[in-house]
Amino acid sequence: MQRQLLISLIFISTSILGFSQQLYVEYGTTVSSFDYKNSQGESLDNLLSQSKSYIGMGYRDNINSAKTLFLSIGASYSSYGAIGSDNRLDNYFEWDVSYLGIKAGLDLHMFQLRDFSFYLKGAIASEFLIRGNQTINNQVYNLVGEDEFNNNIFFIKGGFGVQYPISNNTAIFANYTYGKTVLLNSGISAEKLNLNAHQFGIGFIINLPNCNCDF
Repeated sequence: MQRQLLISLIFISTSILGFSQQLYVEYGTTVSSFDYKNSQGESLDNLLSQSKSYIGMGYRDNINSAKTLFLSIGASYSSYGAIGSDNRLDNYFEWDVSYLGIKAGLDLHMFQLRDFSFYLKGAIASEFLIRGNQTINNQVYNLVGEDEFNNNIFFIKGGFGVQYPISNNTAIFANYTYGKTVLLNSGISAEKLNLNAHQFGIGFIINLPNCNCDF
């Protein structure tokens, strides 16, 4: 399944190479948590975060003359999870979900220290559920296609990072991004679920043949 998704991401990225200056690929860890409220508006306080992985790729291009602002557009495959319980009701909860998404973002280079470039980043992303399970006690529910669960989520993200050139046409980078969904809603039961994601990633930026870009 993950191999098929990776092939899909490669196809999406290569289809837009003719318009891009640089290609990026990224892999990392997502530490996710859910803000949950039941149908009575009560929070579940003891939800615990889980660590999952994500991959992404796409293209980026400089959009200002000072070469400090870069636009990126790409695709991603991300997994999220959380576990918790409600001692009052003697219930156990677990979410394990995976999303395929598209993302648009801006990188603003703030300063350079020798060959290290430090930047701030912001992005918006729309993601579609392709695999997901919800476990309540001993019952497991498939969330894909269920009307009670929002299969599309919208992220607002922000973070920072650093990049370092390792050759004339390749740079390595590391970054941290925090994202929060606008709303995940189990509408029939009036349950509300917001997803928070801390992502730690590393990757490569590669100049394409038509790009005389500086890192």
